[in-house]
Amino acid sequence: MTDDILQQAASWRADGRKVAIATVVSTWGSSPRPVGSQMAVDDSGSMIGSVSGGCIEGAVVDEARKAMADGEPRLMSFGVSNELAWEVGLACGGKVQVYVEAVE
Repeated sequence: MTDDILQQAASWRADGRKVAIATVVSTWGSSPRPVGSQMAVDDSGSMIGSVSGGCIEGAVVDEARKAMADGEPRLMSFGVSNELAWEVGLACGGKVQVYVEAVE
């Protein structure tokens, strides 16, 4: 799957689109994706791959688009949130950190 993600990212770049890659860099507990899982995002918000199985992808796409705009990488951390019902988190009970970086 990683080859498909990187091939799509290369295709987007060849089409003149900006691209960011999100990579799972650490997990704890029952995180839905293992370390090394990746997702590519283009500047329109299109994506391929997964870093959580759907729990946090929207938030990662938003940060990827910001990373493409300002060139700054991000380290995002997600877990279960009991404080705010609308806060982005993992329903499965684990924790995950995702590194997001624009591709130059």
